[in-house]
Parts: sequence; structure tokens; C-alpha cells
Amino acid sequence: MMEIRIHGRGGQGNVTLAELIAMAAFYDGKQVQAFPFFGVERKGAPVAAFVKINKEFIRSRQQVYDPDYIIIQDLSLVIVANALEGAKKSTVVIINSNKLPGEVCPGYGGVIYCVPVLEIAMQEIGKPIINTAMLGAFAKISKLIKLDSAKKAISEHLGEKYDQEIIDKNVKALVAAFDYVK
Repeated sequence: MMEIRIHGRGGQGNVTLAELIAMAAFYDGKQVQAFPFFGVERKGAPVAAFVKINKEFIRSRQQVYDPDYIIIQDLSLVIVANALEGAKKSTVVIINSNKLPGEVCPGYGGVIYCVPVLEIAMQEIGKPIINTAMLGAFAKISKLIKLDSAKKAISEHLGEKYDQEIIDKNVKALVAAFDYVK
């Protein structure tokens, strides 16, 4: 089973990102769980969300304590929310940043990807909505979900609330972040 923990701030779309990852993995034929963890916090407060992906039924309903992937949508949460807690050497960390990996988490011995998803979102969507760009980065880095499944997840999920122009911009952000990762 692959376990993913997402750290961000309220209003950044962390729960939506977890749902999009889970939807894409489900479209790929996997069993999934996605759930948030937050209290009465308001917009801007630290929020965590969790995703579990497996080939077989997932029995565990607990939070993710030893993640295989950590997604950090706000760099300040590395310290403020202790976002690397439970990380193993094999844990892959994906951070919204245009800095070099050694600059954002000095001393961390695992693999770090820094992807400027905020810049990508501003360019493709015109707003600081980073979750769909982060979905693209995660898809490319993890190879746990297919790009086409991620596109379908965005269309299905956002199609409930938004018009086609907004969906298309979010798909562009997804693809741009996917292509950014080498």
C-alpha cells in the first residue's frame, strides 16, 4: 500500500488534491481512501489530508504516520507543521518551491522534488490555485496515477461546480507541472 500525506494551508485545496489523487488512482483500477484532518481552523491555518492507494481493499482507517510520499503545498509548513514527521529515507517529498532541494529541507536524507506549482498555476490558471498543478507533479514523480486518469479526475470533480474554461485551465496546469518534472 502507498500512503500519501499532504500538508498545506486552509484554502489551498489540500482536500481537493487528496480527492483528485484518489479519483485518478480509482480510475486506474486501484482501491483508494482520501480523507482530511483539520479542526475548527480557518482559512490559512495548517491542514493535512491523506491518501491511501492499494491493489487490494484497504482496511486501515487511520491517519498516515509513515508516508511513502509527502506533498507540501506551503514551504513554511516544513517547520510550522513538522511536515517531515514520520518520513523515512525512502519517503519522496514534493514541495511547492522554486528553490533547490537542499535549500528547503537541509539535512533530510531522502529524495526531494521542488516544483514551482504556484508559478505554473499563475501562468496557466491566472490564480494561485495550486492543487491541480501539484497533481501533475505528483503523477509524474510517483507514477502511481496516469496522466489521463488525472485529467479525467479534474474534469469529473471540477465539472460539478465550474464551467469548461476553468476545467481546461486546470488541465493545462496539470500538464505543465507534469512536463516540468524531469
